[in-house]
Amino acid sequence: MSSSSFAFIGLGANLPSAEGSATKALITAAGILHAEPNISISAFSRVWHTPAFPVTSGPDFSNAVAKLQTELSPEALLSRLHRIEADLGRDRSTGRWSARVIDLDLLAMDHLVLPDPATQNHWRDLAPGLQRSKTPEQLILPHPRLQDRTFVLAPWAEIAPDWRHPILGRTIVQMLDALGTDAMIGLHPVAGQILPAFP
Repeated sequence: MSSSSFAFIGLGANLPSAEGSATKALITAAGILHAEPNISISAFSRVWHTPAFPVTSGPDFSNAVAKLQTELSPEALLSRLHRIEADLGRDRSTGRWSARVIDLDLLAMDHLVLPDPATQNHWRDLAPGLQRSKTPEQLILPHPRLQDRTFVLAPWAEIAPDWRHPILGRTIVQMLDALGTDAMIGLHPVAGQILPAFP
């Protein structure tokens, strides 16, 4: 992309790493991301404690959402995220929804729909039983599961509550409210956290 775009990144971890706790890994990953060429973090949510999903997938998670400014294409940004994950010890061969030392998800970029609305709709509407076993071969934006995930929407609502899904037409707050109060059970900001300050 020739001009600057904004992107939202979901950060998650539920295993200790060389960086220390899962929360520390998120902060470290954000610092690395902010120092990358053509990327800057303009907003960073609090870190939230969230129950693992599915419940048998490992320890509870630390999650956060960051808003970036970048001149990278979506594909180049995703490649950069995967490289940072690898540098921090992420093993992507362990399967989806498994415990991990760091997870960096590209959630949305501007109001792009990739690769096209029909494909995004297909993956967004995928039956729950197929979500664990099937993965798209290409980048899907917005992330097809974001509207279902309280652990994404709760921190996202802190930094961009009015961002609107380009297909569903609902804001972050509206999508969070639609999940109901029961979806917030077990989620809470991590106590005593000191967040990085990004210019």
